[in-house]
Amino acid sequence: MRNIKLILEYDGSRYQGWQRLGKGESTNTISNRILDVIRKMTGEDVELYCGSRTEVGVHAYGQPVNFKTTSDMKPYEIRQYMNRYLPMDIAVLEAAEMPERFHASLNAKSRTYLYRIAVGTVPSVFERKYTYYAFKTPDIPLMQQAALSLAGRHDFHNFSTAKKNKSAEKEIYDIEIYGDSQEIQITICAQDFLHNMARMAIGTLLDVGLGKRKKECIEAIFAGEEASSAPCDPKGLFLQEVCY
Repeated sequence: MRNIKLILEYDGSRYQGWQRLGKGESTNTISNRILDVIRKMTGEDVELYCGSRTEVGVHAYGQPVNFKTTSDMKPYEIRQYMNRYLPMDIAVLEAAEMPERFHASLNAKSRTYLYRIAVGTVPSVFERKYTYYAFKTPDIPLMQQAALSLAGRHDFHNFSTAKKNKSAEKEIYDIEIYGDSQEIQITICAQDFLHNMARMAIGTLLDVGLGKRKKECIEAIFAGEEASSAPCDPKGLFLQEVCY
């Protein structure tokens, strides 16, 4: 049995996230599209593991996945075959054979998400699908100050829609906020993310930057004294990288 790793790039606009099970279950997911092509390619029903389960409407520049197969196809043949049959909004950038114990989710040491915020006097007609447009330019230094309170190890239950019985303690390694007259970008690198954690943290930082909340609100949200802001618009969010 061979263990194959793929690096995927995809536009999540028309999908119900990486996977959608339970309430609101859907087959219109990134993972189902990948599994359909693997089944066609190998004749096997495989289990597919990903580095980070992206949510509805979220994109990926570099999503690592792995699956095990008895197929003797070479990695470059797998990549070529999959890119031939996948929809045009999903691409296999790389394919490689990995050691048997490699697991795209369990072996990951960090995940990094990027959020793109368009600014300027006129929203871009062409970038509108992949950026959130801020009609007022956010205060970057104020957002950077607020982000200092998010960094480190915390219980992020109040920044998530995850089930209450799930451990909510996570560590954010780094948050960077930078930009110019056209675009502001936020990158968040963490050990792992709870459901909607990245979107709710970014949504809160955006409200701070737009003057809707005080920078001290982060501590109040951790303490349960205030609610987090609504999740940011997913169209500007990308899984940038998963490190092992």
